[in-house]
Amino acid sequence: MGGKQDGDEAYGKPAKYDPTFRGPIRNRSCTDIICCVLFLVFILGYIVVGIVAWVYGDPRQVLYPRNSTGAYCGVGANEDKPYLLYFNIFSCILATNVIVVAENGLQCPTPQVCVSSCPKDAWTVEVKQLSQKVGEVFYTADRNFCLPGVPWDMPVIQSLQQELCPGFLLPSTPALGRCLPLANSTPPELPGIPSNTSISHGISGVLDSLSARDITVKIFEDVAQSWHWILVALGVALVLSLLFILLLRLVAGPLVLVLILGVLGVLAYGIYHCWEEYRVLRDKGASINQLGITTNLGAYRNVQETWLAALIVLAVLEGILLLLLIFLRQRIRIAIALLKEASKAVGQMMSTLFYPLVTFVLLLICIVYWAMTALYLATSGQPQYVLWVPNASLPGCEKVPMNTSCDPMAQPMNSSCPGLGCVFQSYSSTGLVQRSLFNLQIYGVLGLFWTINWVLALGQCVLAGAFASFYWAFHKPRDIPTFPLSSAFIRTLRYHTGSLAFGALILTLVQIARVILEYIDSKLRGAQNPVARCIMCCFKCCLWCLEKFIKFLNRNAYIMIAIYGKNFCVSAKNAFMLLMRNIVRVVVLDKVTDLLLLFGKLLVVGGVGVLSFFFFTSRIQGLGRDFENPSLNYYWLPIMISILGAYVIASGFFSVFGMCVDTLFLCFLEDLERNDGSLDRPYYMPKSLLKILGRKNEAFPGDKKKKKK
Repeated sequence: MGGKQDGDEAYGKPAKYDPTFRGPIRNRSCTDIICCVLFLVFILGYIVVGIVAWVYGDPRQVLYPRNSTGAYCGVGANEDKPYLLYFNIFSCILATNVIVVAENGLQCPTPQVCVSSCPKDAWTVEVKQLSQKVGEVFYTADRNFCLPGVPWDMPVIQSLQQELCPGFLLPSTPALGRCLPLANSTPPELPGIPSNTSISHGISGVLDSLSARDITVKIFEDVAQSWHWILVALGVALVLSLLFILLLRLVAGPLVLVLILGVLGVLAYGIYHCWEEYRVLRDKGASINQLGITTNLGAYRNVQETWLAALIVLAVLEGILLLLLIFLRQRIRIAIALLKEASKAVGQMMSTLFYPLVTFVLLLICIVYWAMTALYLATSGQPQYVLWVPNASLPGCEKVPMNTSCDPMAQPMNSSCPGLGCVFQSYSSTGLVQRSLFNLQIYGVLGLFWTINWVLALGQCVLAGAFASFYWAFHKPRDIPTFPLSSAFIRTLRYHTGSLAFGALILTLVQIARVILEYIDSKLRGAQNPVARCIMCCFKCCLWCLEKFIKFLNRNAYIMIAIYGKNFCVSAKNAFMLLMRNIVRVVVLDKVTDLLLLFGKLLVVGGVGVLSFFFFTSRIQGLGRDFENPSLNYYWLPIMISILGAYVIASGFFSVFGMCVDTLFLCFLEDLERNDGSLDRPYYMPKSLLKILGRKNEAFPGDKKKKKK
């Protein structure tokens, strides 16, 4: 007896009876004020970073290509010229590889001009045209591909020497705003360009890497033709998720029984299969002594010891599960009763099912704000231009100061150096913002993680407050507050922003540590050092376990915050102690709930996926013309969108249900400790739980007062 008491006190003292307690307390004060102030200051700084990025950044550097003068194609004066033409596209291929070109913003060491349309036919300057004027060869022939400002009467040979006009044109197609040659185009016979197949392969490689626009157009076409059917699939997912939660009130017990028997059946079949494989290999005499030690793991499938070991492991698991079912059947019944009660709570407060939409909108705001801030910061530098010439050994180019800064708007037109031009080099990194760019991006990543975790914490605490008000209402639904969800939302924002920020910050630090480890691990993969890889794997595993534990602890701490209004540390401690005093019930409920929700997700996602597959592949006949599936380029695209949307919807619904189960479970444990079912201390739990525990209430609250009267 004394040992049991000592064991209980090791995990804190049980909650005491409080005659004034009727669920989430109303008289509460602000918690974790220091962390609240820190969070608000951090958000203010995050806003300042966004303003700085907006002032100094220019996302047009990523969205629109630049010509040789630094002007954007498709913007401003070049609004009617959205495409960029390279005079010598082969300089992009011969000078460097495709990856380097892409990393430099698709800039190549050749003049570039904005054009209204890409060339349709192949063309090369003929020898007799070299003595003609630019206007005769280019302008009158509707070849408006020279740099802006080239005089009409300039000789063609001079414009080619100074690279003011292109010497050849190839049939091109727009890709990412650039005119890129067609893969089957024939390279011209020009000096400095080798006439071999590597050029064609280079053009094909550029197109394969950058011509995503055609695929994008097809994707948009498919979405435009099938969006209403995708919405129908998402509606089916919503209805299935809602029905699954509401029907748990009737079929929770049989459904859990079927799932448990299914797991037992799978293990039993595994035992049978392992025995059959073992028996066959045993009769053949295939033993590990004949095989020996080998690095070919597939060879171990052909020895009897492998199947014998698998048989023993599965048999042990089967036996453990059967023993758990026998000795923990009472706690499994409690878990089922709580699942039914959670379904009732969700049914009484249907608005909670749609609260994930609020969380989704807030998360979308956080992600979009971070993405835009990061994009503006990445494009905050000013473009730098330097003098460049294709061949510095030509006469007249000896005294040209190569790689010195220049103004692309005033590049020389009559220079003695052929091909001299002012080309883009990089974006400047000398300003205050540019020097602090890395630190600002790190600040943005920290802001992303912290705000996302805070939004998730807000959703958990709000739902916990609503469901706790349901449990602690003795006469349901009469005693349930009129607007429990909105009341919990306002109460959480007003009093517990700091506590949510505290828990979110702890989780954020662990997640950032995991990201850093993943980055280091990616750098060490090339070293192939087994010791370093093993140590890194251990660190990653430890941080993964730590993150899971913090998420579990935070979740239960938010429930206690929603009920009692205490700070994060006290709430986390009380929740942890309460769970440790009932550790067996916690494990049973957690596993039963996980199994049930996993089955629900598989049911919803699998059902929507199968229906979408049969519909979009025309395997459902006799639906009529109004229900014919659209003609698509990629039939798998709407199927994948439907499956992904179904998973998001099911996760949103079941996350509410899981939060309801966890909240009711903690309230149930506190109810057992606070009350004893007597006239003065009646239980708040439903009759089903009282029946399972073999307890009952002697009277309802207020009966004793009536007798005194």
